[in-house]
Amino acid sequence: MKSYKFKVNDNGYTVNIKSHEDNIINLEVNGTLYEVKMKEEVKKSKTPTLVRAASQRPAEPLKVNPKSQKTRIVAPIPGVVLSIDVKVGDTLKVGDRMLVLEAMKMENSIVCEKAGTITAIKISVGQQVLHDELMIELE
Repeated sequence: MKSYKFKVNDNGYTVNIKSHEDNIINLEVNGTLYEVKMKEEVKKSKTPTLVRAASQRPAEPLKVNPKSQKTRIVAPIPGVVLSIDVKVGDTLKVGDRMLVLEAMKMENSIVCEKAGTITAIKISVGQQVLHDELMIELE
């Protein structure tokens, strides 16, 4: 099977493993046969497999209350405001881009989900915003 060469205190040893069954190994050391009984059976190590649990609940899309008079646009993620594409008094329709938010080196366009008029802008370009921080108000 396998052959090994050892040197202990300037003495050379050639070890040949003849057989391995359960916890008993038959080997030959410099021509002499030995039967060695191991304390435990030699087990092959396995690479562990990483198993991730599924998310407890799926991510919810941003919802706008259609009956409320004021609509609050909040930061969906923490980031830095790169540009503001609207000003107070602008009338927007659904899908119009309001601002660009940079998070983790990615630019995220924040678009209008309910038509209305801008009543307040609570942020400025270059400002860092936290998750759920108020950015724009619509009416």
